[in-house]
Amino acid sequence: MTHVAVDIAEKLSRFSQYWSPKVVARLNDYEIKVVKVQGEFVWHSHEDTDELFLVVSGELTIQLRDGEVVLGPGQLFVVPRGVEHCPVAEGEVHAVLIEPAGVVNTGDAGGPLTATYDASLL
Repeated sequence: MTHVAVDIAEKLSRFSQYWSPKVVARLNDYEIKVVKVQGEFVWHSHEDTDELFLVVSGELTIQLRDGEVVLGPGQLFVVPRGVEHCPVAEGEVHAVLIEPAGVVNTGDAGGPLTATYDASLL
């Protein structure tokens, strides 16, 4: 078995698409993903799971129906299961997501921003 650290910055340097999470590690039944975001996503929720956002660089606003949370580098927020939210980034943001395997990025909303499953950076 080879033991190698996951270099988040290096993984993020391998792609340029926005709103397209890439799996970089697994933890039990969870996946750790990196993502680049810019602009406004879609309002959506995940009925069966919480969703963790950890900002690596940039500033990410997570809009909620009853307010918003603004995250800078090194800050995280967990959106509780079933809570409708909409991430927004004025400039490019790099983030880490932690969620159960198989979670669709657009949750219950679907649509053109739904990313295909991508574990190519493992």
